[in-house]
Amino acid sequence: MTTIDPSLYLKSQQQTRSVDAGSNSMLGKDDFLKILMTQLQNQDPTSPMKDKEFISQMTSFSTLEQMTNMSTAIEKLTQAQNFAPVVKYSSMIGKQVSYKTKNENGTVTGAETSEVLAVTKKQNTVELELRNGEKISTDQIMRVADQPD
Repeated sequence: MTTIDPSLYLKSQQQTRSVDAGSNSMLGKDDFLKILMTQLQNQDPTSPMKDKEFISQMTSFSTLEQMTNMSTAIEKLTQAQNFAPVVKYSSMIGKQVSYKTKNENGTVTGAETSEVLAVTKKQNTVELELRNGEKISTDQIMRVADQPD
């Protein structure tokens, strides 16, 4: 009977993995699949992997794949949420808004009305660009109305 060279066994091979400073050092689904395939190729023919072990590993692989898919979907959802405030306030374009005016000290000095021309997202806030040249934060708005005919 032929014997299998022990150096081919996965557990006896020295595993090296270079990790960039910015890369993820966790094993991914491709790594898991490579390990499983290597294990299947190098198993001892006189005592093959038991069915329960194989099913358990395939279940783990399936779970890993689903978690990867969920992670990708959540990342896409998060990116879409970045545009949500702009979409929310885009319905104000063409409307008349009344807003609080403030002096250099931040004290409210009065109110003005102007037409909304555009909506812009700046960092964590949404600004409305008005016909009168002002750019205001949405928290300054006191009233929204249709354009008078």
